Amino acid sequence: MIAMTTMRAIRLHAFGPAENLSYELTDTPVPAPGQVRIAVAAAGVHLLDTSLRQGIQGPPAPLPELPTIPGREVAGTVDALGPGTDPAWLGRTVVVHLGFAPGGYAQYAVADADRLHPVPPGLDPAEAVAMIGTGRTTLGILQFADLGPDSVALIPAAAGGIGTLLVQYAVNAGASVIALAGGPAKTARAAANGAHLALDYTDPGWADAVRAHHPGGATVLFDSVGGETARTALGLLAPGARHLVFGWSGGPLHLTDAERADLDARAITTQSVLGPAMLQRVGAPDPLRVLETRALAEAAAGRLRPALTRYPLAEAATAHRDLETRATTGKVVLEP
Repeated sequence: MIAMTTMRAIRLHAFGPAENLSYELTDTPVPAPGQVRIAVAAAGVHLLDTSLRQGIQGPPAPLPELPTIPGREVAGTVDALGPGTDPAWLGRTVVVHLGFAPGGYAQYAVADADRLHPVPPGLDPAEAVAMIGTGRTTLGILQFADLGPDSVALIPAAAGGIGTLLVQYAVNAGASVIALAGGPAKTARAAANGAHLALDYTDPGWADAVRAHHPGGATVLFDSVGGETARTALGLLAPGARHLVFGWSGGPLHLTDAERADLDARAITTQSVLGPAMLQRVGAPDPLRVLETRALAEAAAGRLRPALTRYPLAEAATAHRDLETRATTGKVVLEP
């Protein structure tokens, strides 16, 4: 029998601003049959977490019941087993995506044993957390891209968690990579990450720079931002290019009838690549696990290297504020 103890965790008692995230003592969870308990070394922070904290239900996650411990991605060491769980997991360093069950922003979290992945040698827990969520999404998006030496990839938010990995993958595939990021520090990070052209999208001349370097246009736009940045980027695409949509951090993209007609005339294909479209493309009984396994393997092999912004667990509110104001680079991770 596992004794009940207390732990430190981030709890949310009321939907609202980041200040509502409270660092406090609460009961340590007890694993149920088929589960393990993980001594958390790293917990991922996702932009979706900030929406759920505000009480904004966005696909695909439902709003949690309050009070709740946010967080859906954790890595650490298995320290306790639920009844019937394979004893081989005890003491192993693992990483897991908790799905719609929160609980990651804590010293301990429980997870179903059949969702665990051993952390590959050479990856620290924070890197593993980045790959189990952000990495799997990146590889899911890339299923639609078919990148090669003839590709010109235009990547906004190139210093973010997904953007960092997209730049690396595209460079490895031999594509020409145009990275967009906000401010000189993030632009420099994108250039250091391998982008052939790294531009500050807050500079009004960035589109002219793209035209000067690639007069034929980009062949694929990886769009996680929407808004005016996406509107401008669509005008830089070559005939027959693909517009892959997986976010709208800069606001919705509102096109005029004339702009839509122009895209049709240039045979630009726009596709939302999250949700069912991504999972169906994998073509496996458990598509999320397939993508997780691939992502961890890419990182273990050194082909993809996640960028990280680390915060102590107690500073979760600061992490949320910084993520919402785009003050972070790469994947945001809390470390108890």
